[in-house]
Amino acid sequence: MASMLPTNVTSTSLSLPRNAANGGYHGRSTSFLPGRKPTLVSFSVASPEPTSPSTEAGRPEIELEFIGPKAGSDGTYLVERVKAASGEKLLRNLMLDNKIELYATYGKIMNCGGGGSCGTCIVEILDGEELLNKRTNTELRYLKKKPESWRLACQTIVGNKENSGKVVVQRLPQWKK
Repeated sequence: MASMLPTNVTSTSLSLPRNAANGGYHGRSTSFLPGRKPTLVSFSVASPEPTSPSTEAGRPEIELEFIGPKAGSDGTYLVERVKAASGEKLLRNLMLDNKIELYATYGKIMNCGGGGSCGTCIVEILDGEELLNKRTNTELRYLKKKPESWRLACQTIVGNKENSGKVVVQRLPQWKK
């Protein structure tokens, strides 16, 4: 008989504050929903209780939240959560290992497999940029006309083996327009 894993159900709301001066949003999230009214994002997630080996060994851990590219019919965004040992994986690998959508249709067919030669794995870092490595030369080349918060998932290392915290990632930021 198959055993059921215990689950935690988390319900969270995310509201983005308006910046009255320019009609945008505070901080680096200025391109999150430009020109729109503040949005309340609500979601519920049922997931297995965390049993990460990095937590057990006492190593620093990075918590990642991946926000879906478009709001559903009820105005909420899909949010998926993952925890990872700091400094051990690329953002691309974490997303693929956890079956989190990374590529648009073209990228699913024509991606380079994480070699940094196609530019199809673009994500936007909404919070926690300081927990990631700096932009690589490859990113500087592919993203030179894109916002500073945009990264290539195949070039982004999550953590540095010493830091811990939370990173919020917008999937497929090019779909927000």
